[in-house]
Amino acid sequence: MSDPVLALEGIEKCYMRGTPGEVRVLNGATLRLAAGEVVALVAPSGAGKSTLLHIAGLLDTPDAGTVRIAGCDMTRLSDRKRTAARRADIGFVYQFHHLLPEFTAAENIVLPQLAAGTPRAQAQARAAELLASVGIAARADHRPAALSGGEQQRVAFCRALANRPRLLLADEPTGNLDPATADQVFATLMDLVRGTGLSALIATHNLELAARMDRVLHLAEGHLA
Repeated sequence: MSDPVLALEGIEKCYMRGTPGEVRVLNGATLRLAAGEVVALVAPSGAGKSTLLHIAGLLDTPDAGTVRIAGCDMTRLSDRKRTAARRADIGFVYQFHHLLPEFTAAENIVLPQLAAGTPRAQAQARAAELLASVGIAARADHRPAALSGGEQQRVAFCRALANRPRLLLADEPTGNLDPATADQVFATLMDLVRGTGLSALIATHNLELAARMDRVLHLAEGHLA
């Protein structure tokens, strides 16, 4: 049996550790995400969803516990190797698209590929392919300010998938959109994930969207259930 794409074991995280105001955000959180599985992460605001995603995405380190990606214990790697693993294996999508405003849609997708060492012509072809797959090929030369909110988030999805990661982490990816646009954009995201066989952990407040995923994890009092 193959290793889970993502495995979190006994993750603990506190802020202001050892002080009277210590806040324990994660308290033994554990999960396994299989290849091709799409899982919703649901919790109230402030419960630690973003913290969990940042730890899973190697942007933060836990106080205790292990993070494994495809069987490799990431907590034992150097910062340089963690950065390389993050670039190669993980795609991120946030509530706000965080596109670089001075670059076009296509350039925003090309840049992370260049950072990973992909030749420019190959990166440009990949960007064109991804933009076509989400139905906005005609917007490739537009800067973010000239795109609608839904179009901006589609570009952000394409950027997250540019380097062909095995794991997608999304933090309220439709939370900044109106309900109709959110539904359309979420459908696009699911098509991308299913079409590429990605594993995805998607934080959302929208229970209707959560119900369209393979299973739902609830984060409460630092535990996942």
